[in-house]
Amino acid sequence: MSMTQPTTTTPGRRFQLPNLSTLGPLIALLIACLFFTFQSDRFLTLGTFSLILQQASFVGVIAIAQTLIILTAGIDLSCGMIMALASMVIGKLAVEQGVPVPLAILAGFAVGAFVGWANGLLITRWKLPPFIVTLGMYSIVFAAVKIYSKATSVPMPADGLTFLAQRFTVFGTPFTYGSLLMVALFVLTWLFLNYTAPGRHIYALGNNPEAVRLSGINTSRLLLSVYTFAGMLYGVAALLLLERIGGASPEAGTTENLESITAVVIGGTSLFGGRGNVLGTLIGVLIVGVFRSGLTFMGLDSVYQNLITGILIILAVATDQFSRRKA
Repeated sequence: MSMTQPTTTTPGRRFQLPNLSTLGPLIALLIACLFFTFQSDRFLTLGTFSLILQQASFVGVIAIAQTLIILTAGIDLSCGMIMALASMVIGKLAVEQGVPVPLAILAGFAVGAFVGWANGLLITRWKLPPFIVTLGMYSIVFAAVKIYSKATSVPMPADGLTFLAQRFTVFGTPFTYGSLLMVALFVLTWLFLNYTAPGRHIYALGNNPEAVRLSGINTSRLLLSVYTFAGMLYGVAALLLLERIGGASPEAGTTENLESITAVVIGGTSLFGGRGNVLGTLIGVLIVGVFRSGLTFMGLDSVYQNLITGILIILAVATDQFSRRKA
């Protein structure tokens, strides 16, 4: 009698196709680029790519922070308004009160970190849902911006806080240092999440917080640190906002929460936490930017941009759900 020997495979040599949440955003970006290239011969140029990066820079930095928070199974609806408050603090201190620029920037970072810390404290100490806490903080910070600014903008001097708008040339095409800063922050965050213990703990916290707690990690302190660091990143986004619009505006920050969540979801990060890739978020930011620029080249109204963005969000969430059920 012959016996069939079980087939053994070496885990290290096993070939696995990337899942949909990894391949999907990149495929969508390539398809979008090809489509708009056929629609306009002016689209596929380094100049267009530079413009997309510049327009997406401050939303991209917010999306980095939003990715960290969503990986913990949380969400932050106050991010745009925190950025607006930090930009107003930096602008008023540097321009109206004569505070040295480095100190004004540090003050903006501190304000962003403080509001982020307040969000984290309410979530960890009082056990309130992140959605409710950050929605309430959105209204509080919105009012604070209006009161502090007295509903007036603060224009930046040409040689002042807009140093990130200065340009360097790549193959004859100008890129801003603000765009370079955004890309560098994406790379550094990817390295942090994948090659440091705290980064792996963030993934674990989103997957199974109780198991993380039982392993001896202070989950409350970790979550508080994530929200505080996210607040500081909103301060960085405030600098890029000043570079982009040339001043601090009390009307800023009203839609960046949805735009950042859109980029994160399209980039393949699960809204349920624990799964995602910050480089996927960068692809999500580029997808949104490509659609906006491409539709502009086609001469379509901005309402179609909102329509396409909504469709992309639904498709991304549906893909995430399908991937989770398959797993």
